[in-house]
Amino acid sequence: MTDKEESKPSEDLSNPNVVSKYKKAAEIANEAIKRVMAFAAAGKKIVDACQVGDDYINEECGKIFNKVKPKVEKGIGFPTCVSVNHIVGHFSPLSDDESKFAEGDMVKVDLGVHLDGYISVAAHTFIIGGGPATGKKADVLKAAHVASECAIRLLKPGAKNGPLTKMFTKVAEEFGVNIVQGVLSHQLERNVIDGEKVIASKFDPENPDSKVEFEFDQNEVYAIDIVMSSGDGKPKEFEQRMTVFKRDMDSTYQLKMKASRAVFSDIKERFTCFPFTMRAMDEKKGKFGIRECITHGLVQGYPVLQEKEGEVVAHIKFTALLMASGVVKISGLPVDESKIQCDKEVKDEEILKILATSVAKKKKKRNKKKKKKEAGTEGKEEGKKEEA
Repeated sequence: MTDKEESKPSEDLSNPNVVSKYKKAAEIANEAIKRVMAFAAAGKKIVDACQVGDDYINEECGKIFNKVKPKVEKGIGFPTCVSVNHIVGHFSPLSDDESKFAEGDMVKVDLGVHLDGYISVAAHTFIIGGGPATGKKADVLKAAHVASECAIRLLKPGAKNGPLTKMFTKVAEEFGVNIVQGVLSHQLERNVIDGEKVIASKFDPENPDSKVEFEFDQNEVYAIDIVMSSGDGKPKEFEQRMTVFKRDMDSTYQLKMKASRAVFSDIKERFTCFPFTMRAMDEKKGKFGIRECITHGLVQGYPVLQEKEGEVVAHIKFTALLMASGVVKISGLPVDESKIQCDKEVKDEEILKILATSVAKKKKKRNKKKKKKEAGTEGKEEGKKEEA
């Protein structure tokens, strides 16, 4: 190992600066979701809500790390997607889209923030108008919430991913809903939003990755992604055009069209390895130039998925740090259980046992000198009592 390699700061959670960046990114992500929720109301456009989230992230990131050298890349780690009712996710429409919120809609907000490549992602589900979730809406939201509470308790160094996958399915069964197939919870690393370690939402015979078992390690970061549906949990692609993409960092191709080259150059310069929405570029040129990029695998799309109309979907996502001091959930808003009127409850003993445990935290070792000092003080106090 060279002197240069030895002096290079660690990029995992053993480095306090890295932890600070993850936590600050999470703080911005959580507040961005709150801003979107405050904006969303019956009659307002969904695209405008998406823009509220993206604008807030860019504005807040623009205020920090401006005097650091070398320059710190920062901004949107995942563009704001706002998906309603039976739409599963990735709905971040172009500016001319006329879709609007309606009273009682079940809304999922999904977004991410990165600071220096360290990403925090989050998703939250709520009801337009502030009313309680009832019926199917209550079932999917309560199931997602319970699954998230179990997940943070099962996520600890030395544990394996398999029990989380089994738990997701069990919780869904308890509430008479389905965990959505194909949803993956990924390890997060610097400049990597979809790391190699993957927690499947359910065992999928068509996806070999869903059966790969591994151990969680200290100093790792995970995005836990939970999507529950009142439908069959096997969503189809929505007729809505894909608008969220990510550059494939391993693919190369010499684009033929000038418009395509201009779009790909913009992607490389402004979005690097992170997902982006076409709304963030010249939409007219983007729609035309992105096609060749997709055809030759330079970018990957995030399809808008949907369940059958009339079904509903709830989405909860959070970022967790597996630190030496314990597991810390840094992003994702708390669920207000008082607004979930669900007539079902958890009866499975295994799930109840998980919920009864506490989130993994290491006990702090008390300083020996401090112990001796306390013991000495106690001895003196006892002596004073005896003298009295």
